Amino acid sequence: MKKYILLTLSFLLVIVVDAQEKLILLNEGMWQADNGRVTYFEDDHVVSNQWFREKNGMKIGDTPNDIIQVNDTLIAIAVNWSNIVQFIRPDGTAVAATEDIPNNRKLCSDGQYVYITSYGHECATVDGMKYFEKGYVAKIDVSTFKVVAATEVGYEPEGIALYDGRLFVANTGGYAFEEDHEYETTVSIVNAATMELEKNVDVEQINLYGKMPQSGRYLCINSPGDYYEIPAACIIFDCEKALQGDADCFVKLDYASTYSCTTLDGKFLAIGSRFSYYTNEYEFNYITIDPEEVMTSLGGSGVEETLPGNVLDDIKQMGMPYGLYVNPYTGYIYGTDAGSFAAAGLLYQWSPEGELLGKHKVYINPAHFLALQPDEQSNGIVQTVNPQSQVSMLFNMQGQRIAVPQHGRLYVRDGKTFIAK
Repeated sequence: MKKYILLTLSFLLVIVVDAQEKLILLNEGMWQADNGRVTYFEDDHVVSNQWFREKNGMKIGDTPNDIIQVNDTLIAIAVNWSNIVQFIRPDGTAVAATEDIPNNRKLCSDGQYVYITSYGHECATVDGMKYFEKGYVAKIDVSTFKVVAATEVGYEPEGIALYDGRLFVANTGGYAFEEDHEYETTVSIVNAATMELEKNVDVEQINLYGKMPQSGRYLCINSPGDYYEIPAACIIFDCEKALQGDADCFVKLDYASTYSCTTLDGKFLAIGSRFSYYTNEYEFNYITIDPEEVMTSLGGSGVEETLPGNVLDDIKQMGMPYGLYVNPYTGYIYGTDAGSFAAAGLLYQWSPEGELLGKHKVYINPAHFLALQPDEQSNGIVQTVNPQSQVSMLFNMQGQRIAVPQHGRLYVRDGKTFIAK
């Protein structure tokens, strides 16, 4: 698969060459069945639907539910019901597994540490066992794969993101229907260096559930509501304003963003899934969100009920949409169909313009994506070259071009990741 673009300006040359696709897909399998699988997809075909097992001679575990790139040589996978964080190399080889964080959920990283949320109430750290009334965030040192700290946040914390040295954690309170507490409505802000809780921001919407895509200072947070009286919604959250203490640091949108991702131009694509126990049915919405415009207009504009090209029409033909992703290196778009939730699902691939390129059989409940860097000789990252200085552009891990790097954050230049000093 190759895509060539040549754009000549008076002093700038932009080149995209050999848009090689390399994608890892986590298939959750059936909860408590211990049948999660890892799919490896390259260019236009599935290389393997049992990639982890073929590489390592063992199963990935029960219900893998998040995957991130930590640095050039390391990937982290949260395996929820097996209570492990599995670390692998980009070639799929297992490196280590951290087993001290029960009921783990979502991940983020600064390249040196991995941060992960947990619904659990205990965590084994290098300083001994820690116990919590609510949920917590654990900090793993990837030089030792040990938990070096853990901090209590809200009940049943889910999405986590890193911005300006702080962790932003979306709390769900999702066990409210069976435990003695209410749904949560807060985003916890934790100092990543000290692991101290700085404050909680009340976004006035319950059950902040799922992975949060990030576009610079902005987060897209889904709320499925309570499945009865309180409808699903989407929160656009401005991390910078939150750190400044601005009360207008979030906007509520009357759409769901159940499966969402960040585009190369900093927008959010979202498939919203609303379920009601009254009707026992799902309702869907499909939107593109410009977070900067949403925040500037306080929700008055910035949302379009569309997706690129033919993506929307193709998704409407799915049995049950279950994932959405944009490759941050190349812009190719991916989606998954879980179908009946009990049989092999499908992986859809679209061009950056939204042209359907193929459907591929994967495994049960395909949900979580990670694109790998294209090979150096087949680099799909947009590189901007000034003929006078020969200085290439810098990208963050969402594929956005960055002018000034922030200390401690992970970036990509010329196909190599590094931490800004």
